Amino acid sequence: MTIAQTILITGCSSGIGYDAAITLKNRGYNVIATARKPEDVARLSERGFTSLQLDLADSQSIQQAVTQMLELTDGRCDALFNNGAFGQAGAVEDLSRDVLRYQFETNLFGTHELTNLLLPVMRKQGHGRIIYNSSVLGLVAMRYRGAYNASKFALEGLADTLRLELHGTNIHISLIEPGPILTNFRQNSLALYKKNIDAEHSVHKENYTAMEERLEKEGAAATFTLPASAVTVKVIHALEAKRPKIRYYVTFPTYLFATLKRILPVCWLDNLLRKV
Repeated sequence: MTIAQTILITGCSSGIGYDAAITLKNRGYNVIATARKPEDVARLSERGFTSLQLDLADSQSIQQAVTQMLELTDGRCDALFNNGAFGQAGAVEDLSRDVLRYQFETNLFGTHELTNLLLPVMRKQGHGRIIYNSSVLGLVAMRYRGAYNASKFALEGLADTLRLELHGTNIHISLIEPGPILTNFRQNSLALYKKNIDAEHSVHKENYTAMEERLEKEGAAATFTLPASAVTVKVIHALEAKRPKIRYYVTFPTYLFATLKRILPVCWLDNLLRKV
């Protein structure tokens, strides 16, 4: 009898994580769906998922979730989809040290700790797939997204290094590079912006007005926005392909900027990015 592949997914309350969890569960995977808020964990459980509470900004929560997962799976973890993340909006000079630190606690440090806890399991099994959900903003930087840009640039650096260090272990590392995806990401960013950025007294006050309009817009705020299922398609390939890709671009803007970064002088690319 074939044993179902076990995958742990972070950030399953909505959007990309939720779509991946549903699709992979229907595909026969043993999905361990995690979320930060207890009410989201309860909702996932009601919908038939094996669900655990996991807050990437809390080391104890991460360790507890891993312990619980391994108890449920008899010590097995075939794959990890590091999806959980958020975006703190605001100009770099308006980001306090604490605000920037919290961005990294979730998007980088927590993801790193979780990955390191599961790597020994994969080494013992002799196989594994680790997928990082990065961003087009892990490839190029855009204004007023400095905290998120920095966290995703750092995530890409860690993932690339880990891939080199795991060569020959049969543990594969892949990065997903979405562009604009239809999720609750903007709404969450808007709430954090209002909480952590003093826009009224900022030299960027006028520019913040346009940024707020974009974050408040219902539905797709950018051209070429795709549904979360477009990311799931790439996740499936990264899980099931004999030779998974190192990077999976999802939307047209990601393909475009990845190409432009390779061929344009930096000053030309900067001119273009300032207009986005």
